[in-house]
This record gives sequence, C-alpha cells and structure tokens, in this order.
Amino acid sequence: MVLLDELRVAMCDHRADIKELYDVLGIENAKNRHADLQAQVTADGFWDDLENSQKVLQESKALENKIAEYNKLSDSLEDLITLIELSIEEGETESDSDINAETEAFEKKLEEMRLASLLTGEYDHSNAILTFHAGAGGTEAQDWAEMLYRMYNRWAERHNFKVTTLDYLDGDEAGLKSASILIEGENAYGFLKSESGVHRLVRVSPFDSSGRRHTSFSALEVMPEIDDNIEVDIRPEDVKMDVFRASGAGGQHINKTSSAVRLTHIPTGIVVACQTQRSQFQNKDFAYKMLKAKLVEIKEREHLDKIADIKGVQKEIAWGAQIRSYVFMPYTLAKDHRSGFENGNIQAVMDGDLDGFINAYLKGLNSGTLQR
Repeated sequence: MVLLDELRVAMCDHRADIKELYDVLGIENAKNRHADLQAQVTADGFWDDLENSQKVLQESKALENKIAEYNKLSDSLEDLITLIELSIEEGETESDSDINAETEAFEKKLEEMRLASLLTGEYDHSNAILTFHAGAGGTEAQDWAEMLYRMYNRWAERHNFKVTTLDYLDGDEAGLKSASILIEGENAYGFLKSESGVHRLVRVSPFDSSGRRHTSFSALEVMPEIDDNIEVDIRPEDVKMDVFRASGAGGQHINKTSSAVRLTHIPTGIVVACQTQRSQFQNKDFAYKMLKAKLVEIKEREHLDKIADIKGVQKEIAWGAQIRSYVFMPYTLAKDHRSGFENGNIQAVMDGDLDGFINAYLKGLNSGTLQR
C-alpha cells in the first residue's frame, strides 16, 4: 500500500501534466473549431453538398471525441484527489485497492494521451494499411509471415480497431506468401508506422523433423490510408491492371469469378493487389487506395519532392535489415534493435502486446535519439 499523503502530493503534481496536455493537444483551438463546424451543420443548405457535409460531420465528431477524452481524464484526476482527501479525513493513512486501481487507470490513460500528443505527422491520424511479405526460406518464412499477420490482428483487437482483409495469398504448405489488411481507428497509422520493416524469428522449426533451430525473416510495410480529398498524381497510363481469380485453400479467400485486381505502377514497379471484396469494382477501388498510400508513404519516408522521384527501392528481407528479433529458443525474448526495448514474455507479444515497442519508438523520435 501507498501512504495517502504521498499519493495526494503525487496526484496534485499531475495537474501540471493535465495543463500541459491542454496546450499540447490544442484543446482550446479544438473547441473553437468544433463550434465553427457546429455552426455550419445548423446553417441553411448544409445538406445540399452531401460529400462536404459528411467531411464536416466526421471532423466535428473527431474533435468532440478529443475534447471529451481530455475532459474525462481531467475529471478523473480531480475525482481521485477528492477520494484521497476524503480517506485522509476519515483517518486512513494508506491507500486501499480501489484507490490503487483508480490511480493505475489514470496514469495509464495519461501516458496514452501523452503518446498520442507525439503524433504530429501529416498522416498520423489516418487508418493504416499493413502489407506482409514472407522472406526467403519457403514454408518457414511463410509460417512466420502468418504469425505476424495474427499478431497485428490481435493488436488491433486490443485497441478496438476494425480490421479488413484486403488481400491474402496462401503459402505453399503453410502460412502465407503475402497479405494486406486495413486497420481503422484513431491514430492507427501514427502508432503502427514504427512497425514497418523486417522482422526476424529464431525458433526450433515445427517443419524440421530433426528439431533444428531455424532463422526466418518476413517484412511488414505500413502505409497511411489516403483520404479521397488528397490529390495524388497517378497517371492512368502509368498503371497496368490485371484481373484474376482469387487464390487460396478455401473460405473467404476463394472467388468463383475473375474479380481480384492487381495494379502495377509501371514507373516504379510497385505492385498492389486486392481480392477479398465482393466485386471487381470494389477490389479495384481498394487497390488504388493501396497504391496511393504506398506512393505517398515512400515519398514522405524518402523526403522526396514529387511522386515521380520514387524509384521503387526495396530493402532485402534478410539478415542485417531487421528492426526486431523474436527468439523462441533457447530463451524467449522480443527485442527492438532501434530503441533497445525488450519483452521476455514472447507469448504476450505474439498475442498483440506491442505497445511497449511502439511507445519506446515514439519517445525516441520525440527525444531525437531515433530517426524514422
């Protein structure tokens, strides 16, 4: 248990953190902007332009959620301080389980909002498109790619984000060769952009009858979903479209018609595909979203002035290029090679417990010790 006098001082000190968040998150500007948008909503003729009205409502809702989340955090701190002071007045000297639980919940939420305040990139607020690629190594690498696919689905579930499978190509014997998913949620790209790169696995292979240890590699690409109102210069003559039947062993990955779509951006050689939607039109629409996202992400990452400057350079999915290693044998450890963050509970990591890695990366970016 914690002495209540000490806890009261610590919680009162957090008032300065709440004030700092108010400024960093721009709550005052958010309130003013929300008021302006609400005036637009109530103005005559607002619904005449349906596309614009939807954008206004989406922005208004996002601001409303931001303000409400901040107010809830501020109120929870004041309620907690009041609870501690009442306990002291009643003669208590140490905290009980209820106070400890509320303190832990408050500090966890405060840390989450602090991290969210670090997401200042142009696309950090966007949804994220994740694309998985198995490296060299056949079944081993394909199984590892599927394990990563499951891991990020679990991470999204932990954060109540929506996941849509856009493309899925089964492995030869197990796992997957490549797959793409859309993760929808506030700041999804801002949090997940740190996960882009090569992931390395060390384990005793379940596919090796001799029980030898194997090293496998798979790559993850993370791109922001680009809003339709953001112009991306993709010339129609630069895009080659192929249609084909969806592949896979069955279930959601099978299609009876040639509705799957593959787009090739001829100048850069970038290829994207979508095969999980119900029609060729829907698959084409998602494929174009993926192509736009990939071109914009590369442009931003390479600090290029124009989309036309992209050369389609790819990192090799092999030793020396990994951002993180996952060791199952002879010990268990997941280690990020950029931030140095480690987690020995490998099962929790594979079940989507990635926030420690993400937080360490964001803090490193903010402090200048890491570069994207």
